[in-house]
Amino acid sequence: MPKVLQIVNRLNLGGIISNAALLSRYLPDNYESIFLAGPKQDSEESAAFILEELGLSYTEIPEMQRSLHPFRDRQAYLKLRSIIKEFRPDIVHTHAAKAGALGRLAAYHENVPVILHTFHGHIFHSYFNPVVSKVFVQIERYLAGISDGIISISDRQKLELGEIHKICSPDKIHVIPYGFDLRKFGENVEQKRNLFRSQYQIADDELAVGIIGRLVPIKNHSLFLQAIAQLQQQTSRKMRFMIVGDGEVREALLQECERLHIDYTFYPESPRKALVTFTSWRKDVDVVLNGLDMIALTSLNEGTPVSLIEAQSAEKAIVTTDVGGVRNAVLPDRSAVLVASGNVHGFAAALTELIENDEKRLKMASAGKDFVLEHYHYTRLIRDTQALYEKLLAAKAKKR
Repeated sequence: MPKVLQIVNRLNLGGIISNAALLSRYLPDNYESIFLAGPKQDSEESAAFILEELGLSYTEIPEMQRSLHPFRDRQAYLKLRSIIKEFRPDIVHTHAAKAGALGRLAAYHENVPVILHTFHGHIFHSYFNPVVSKVFVQIERYLAGISDGIISISDRQKLELGEIHKICSPDKIHVIPYGFDLRKFGENVEQKRNLFRSQYQIADDELAVGIIGRLVPIKNHSLFLQAIAQLQQQTSRKMRFMIVGDGEVREALLQECERLHIDYTFYPESPRKALVTFTSWRKDVDVVLNGLDMIALTSLNEGTPVSLIEAQSAEKAIVTTDVGGVRNAVLPDRSAVLVASGNVHGFAAALTELIENDEKRLKMASAGKDFVLEHYHYTRLIRDTQALYEKLLAAKAKKR
């Protein structure tokens, strides 16, 4: 029975936890799997409920936090080595940067047969300044050298890792897109729609456009607000805009609404009707998506945009920036309108067109469902990952 140790950066709400948790939970019975994660940050929502819903136990490593801290990082590394020594896994599979660094080093020094790492985001631009990014490239090249395999979550990411940043040979990189349980987005649709819209006082004749994700700089919600400010002058349709999520830049975004003269409310503190509603965190994303009419994404960079995959499963039209792995996750010009990053006028124009053109919006809304069910359901994720596990284990056995 192969033993697999999954190590995830931190227990925050998002695609990484969902993906890794489903992988741990639904690996075939002939695998034994345990799950480790660092703690969430104070500004983030915990993803512990995802693991609990799956009946998946986990161990939290408190010292494995996002920021660099030599003493704390060493403590996390030593704790990981201790767990590896006791569990004796055949495979250590790490996810994202901090877990990938500490986990792979610990696995290497404990002679784990197979060391595998998944890159979940395009981390080499828009996150750090150029000097820091170059340092991270050198670190990742070393870590790739002690890894038996690298997983990228899109073809675009594989190109960046193998050809542009030369983290390792492209032959070492295996493309395995995300996988999710997408069934819930098509269940009890009308009931969920009515629930969400009644909660936020959205009338039947109002079009609700939402953006879902952490309120952090990389998500560039400012572009969304600037587009809304322009859009108000371009359409007479009744509209509502929902910003679903929370994070470190929330106060700055509220201030930007004031600067742009946008009527807004932070609903948990002021539950009133406004043009722009900040909902804070919501765990029931299926209810959220069924209550909306369109989805937006304004990120400066994305690995695989979970909100867009889920939006297509819920049959919603999309307007998004053309960054990172977005093109791999949607059907350009069919399920989503792609706009150059930072193009406020283009983003506002794309939103306006879909708001004004009901026929086009509804046609785009229905275009992506079959695509995401085929390419992004968790059963495909399990199948692809299991095949890679077996391939790497067999290759290592041949070398012995």
